[in-house]
Amino acid sequence: MVKLALYVRLEARPGKEQEVEAFLLGGLPLVEEEPGTVAWFGLKLGPSTFGIFDAFADEGGRDAHLSGKVAAALMAKAGELFASPPSIEKVDVLAAKLPG
Repeated sequence: MVKLALYVRLEARPGKEQEVEAFLLGGLPLVEEEPGTVAWFGLKLGPSTFGIFDAFADEGGRDAHLSGKVAAALMAKAGELFASPPSIEKVDVLAAKLPG
């Protein structure tokens, strides 16, 4: 069961919306290599607002994700792609329905 999650809100710099979308699409193969990441979603919330929601069974999975390849790529591209630093919130999952 998933108990923990991350919600990351991303605001694209003007003119960088397509690059942010491509970045999120490119993140999926990296996350698929993370056994502790139970669910991962790249989101488009509006014309220039994007997000990431990912869920974990335990703190070890969440910590591994935060120190993984997607997080490193996100921080490396932050100044180029985003109007402000990514807002990363640690959240608790109260209820979930996942395939399986």
